[in-house]
Amino acid sequence: MIGWLPPELVAMDAVWLILTAGFTSLMTATLGIGGGVLLLVAMAQIVPIAALIPVHGLVQLGSNGNRALMTRQHIDWPLCGRFLLGALIGAGLASLVVVQLPLQVIQLAVAGFILWMVWGPKPAMRTLTPLRTLLAGSLTTFVSMFVGASGPLVAAFVHRHSHDKMQTVATFAAAMTGQHLLKGVVFSFIGFSFIDWLPLIGLMILSGMLGTWIGLNLLQKVSSVWFNRLFRIIVTVLALRLLWQALQPLI
Repeated sequence: MIGWLPPELVAMDAVWLILTAGFTSLMTATLGIGGGVLLLVAMAQIVPIAALIPVHGLVQLGSNGNRALMTRQHIDWPLCGRFLLGALIGAGLASLVVVQLPLQVIQLAVAGFILWMVWGPKPAMRTLTPLRTLLAGSLTTFVSMFVGASGPLVAAFVHRHSHDKMQTVATFAAAMTGQHLLKGVVFSFIGFSFIDWLPLIGLMILSGMLGTWIGLNLLQKVSSVWFNRLFRIIVTVLALRLLWQALQPLI
């Protein structure tokens, strides 16, 4: 066993997670959305379910924070301020109710949420009022404590505003950075220990930084049509596999 690995993983698992973190960061930087969901379903195949959501959240904190830093001049700060005020409320509420759910419940919740995000109906395009933005921050942060990848939900709100592509990517990254930071605080508060996972998380964040840099340079050059189709297929297959794992003990 390699010292920098948590005891639950082997070296090939870690290498796969590091490479996936880089690819999914590239994906989000290029397309504006999707990488967090894909990383969650990839991690769900390897990472113990008790560690899945907190570890995914810390990796995403690094990825989104780096992307927000690189694009800070494009961030819609007033929108982020209202969103993160709501996120603070949602995190506070979640800290009162988050408990360690059974393995099958978490697997079913994550798989079902991802399938709904990929194939479910999308909200109508419209700009949010300040109150609705605050409520969006609160709701999506609360939900993210249980299902992990709330990026599509956040995007459903943030993307309703009339931003160009760079401003959309930057504002989305800033909103998700705040949300994942609050998630880390909540899971630390309820007793999750990140110590064994920190070396791997650090390497995944570094890989994500490289992916973000490449993705931002491709942002204006890559057509997203084929990428979106491939993303939907991959995520659906992985979510169905997770669903099967959850249902097997019941069959």
